[in-house]
Amino acid sequence: MQRRHFTAALAATVAAPLVRAQAWPARPIKVLVGYPPGGFTDVTARLICDKLTQRLGQPVIVDNKPGANGIVAVDMLSKAAPDGQTFAVVIAAHAANTSLYKKLPYDPKKDLVAVSLIGQSPLLAAVNNDAPYKSAKELIAFAKANPGKISYGSSGNGSAVHLSTELLKSLTGTHMVHIPYRGSAAALTDLMGGQTHLFMDAAQGLIGPGKAGKVRLIGVASEKRLPVLPEVPTFVEQGVKGFVASTWAGVLAPAGTPAAIVKRMADEIAAIVRTDEVRARLDAMGTIPAGTTPAEFQAFIDAETAKWGKVIRDAKVSLD
Repeated sequence: MQRRHFTAALAATVAAPLVRAQAWPARPIKVLVGYPPGGFTDVTARLICDKLTQRLGQPVIVDNKPGANGIVAVDMLSKAAPDGQTFAVVIAAHAANTSLYKKLPYDPKKDLVAVSLIGQSPLLAAVNNDAPYKSAKELIAFAKANPGKISYGSSGNGSAVHLSTELLKSLTGTHMVHIPYRGSAAALTDLMGGQTHLFMDAAQGLIGPGKAGKVRLIGVASEKRLPVLPEVPTFVEQGVKGFVASTWAGVLAPAGTPAAIVKRMADEIAAIVRTDEVRARLDAMGTIPAGTTPAEFQAFIDAETAKWGKVIRDAKVSLD
């Protein structure tokens, strides 16, 4: 009799997380986004959340909480109840913030858990239409011959755009002047107006202006050309070995969220990004679909943290 009770209790204990995952979600889910509406992070989050709403049978609502390079939203996530009702979409800045700031209001390892990488967006480089350089190779040659004469805009100090251009400078031995803006829109406006000479951004932000002839696209920071822009060569093709840089979007949960719920969310995201409709929309944004397991996403974050930590130290970038 005792053995039967013990066996039943053990079975119930093992089954409990599965039951919770099957019953989840019982009410609307909130997804925090640390950037304003309209940008790469927000657009990607809304694409995935719309599909999650259909698949999970509960509203999955994007809640924009911009500020401090995404830290405001991640801090809110770290303090949220670990009940599977709150998640966040983060980008490359999340990995960089560990080195950019001497102290964060949360511990990335202890307070957060990786769920899934949605996709990666290699950065595109654009110059003004009237610029004398018509390729990345020509731009780099000009920068080497004219130290400090090239200025580049970014969407803000510590952004993926800022750090990626610093990486480009390091790899090419060039000196270019950084002009930070409050967001990509202002940086792009000044590039088109000739106030700056170079701007790199997530592909989604430059595909439209490039195809409309408002800027000249001179290179993509990836191993392969983007399907949506087959005419734009990579920096690697143009002689900049090792220049691979992207922003990316992935989902985090508060530490302590039941593993079964984390896995269910990761599985749903993977299924969504593999649909023909979503893959086509991500391709059009210049985003390479992923849909990873939690362990794969954590390994990816660790690698990104190490990569950008070195760039930050070498360039002596700090936001404290």
